[in-house]
Amino acid sequence: MDAILKPVSLLSQILSLLLFLHLLLLPSVKSNADYNTLVYKICANQTFATNSLSQSLSSLFQELIPQSLHYKFFKSTAGDEDTVISGLYQCRGDLSNSECYDCVNTLHEISYTVCEEAESARVQLHGCYFLYEADGVYDESHKNEPLYKTCGETKEEPVGFDDMRNAAFVVMEIGVVDGNGFYEATFELVHVMAQCVGDLGGCDCGECVSNAALILQEECHSSDSGQVYLDRCFVSYTFNPANGILGESNQGKRNANNTGKLEAIVLGGAASLVFGFIFLKFIKSLSKKDDGIVEECFKFGLCLHFL
Repeated sequence: MDAILKPVSLLSQILSLLLFLHLLLLPSVKSNADYNTLVYKICANQTFATNSLSQSLSSLFQELIPQSLHYKFFKSTAGDEDTVISGLYQCRGDLSNSECYDCVNTLHEISYTVCEEAESARVQLHGCYFLYEADGVYDESHKNEPLYKTCGETKEEPVGFDDMRNAAFVVMEIGVVDGNGFYEATFELVHVMAQCVGDLGGCDCGECVSNAALILQEECHSSDSGQVYLDRCFVSYTFNPANGILGESNQGKRNANNTGKLEAIVLGGAASLVFGFIFLKFIKSLSKKDDGIVEECFKFGLCLHFL
């Protein structure tokens, strides 16, 4: 009995090792943990003249935060005629409801820290932003000017990079209109993302994204990444040559196939060794106990059944 249970116990250990190898070979999952990171802030120089305005801002947040469990975009007002504050939040389109809620909660904490009691403010995190104004009047005079822009590392341009990025932008401008104001995709080796404010119409959204893409083309010409925030939309791109070679859009698929083949070879080879070892142990135990062959076979099968 012990002679049979020992290889079975060894089988359990080796199967655990196989499971570990399988998990090790699985592709890594990209984390969204940075969505609470501050990108930029714009705070008015004027501060609240009365405590009533500060209370109105607190009331506005108390109304907006619960809504973020259900909606990616929401706007409202708080206060009376003399202390009215208008505000809105918007979460990135790829965030879950719980992530949106967490992001807006972080906005609540950060806004008081970075803008204190400014009469108006805009605070942008990677995953969401918050905008409010004490007088309820929105200034659209700078709607096509960048609120914030950053370009990545400048490198020598690979052949075909401009054409690939421009093509990705064209696809993005179409996709953001069809996608109800949010679009994210990888076109060959360029990953792009765009989003418009939640109440912006399709045509206006497409125009805003087109203007933002033009800014990145002109000002991040040789950069491997870039992002720009306008008043009503934002656009970002990242060039990742690790995904393949320029002009070979199926490189990523070939890499995935190679990973799958490697996993199959490792797991298949290990499994063959395991069962070959157990079979030899089983034959050896039978040769020592000729008079109990049937009983040993039954026990061996039972052990494997309950493994």
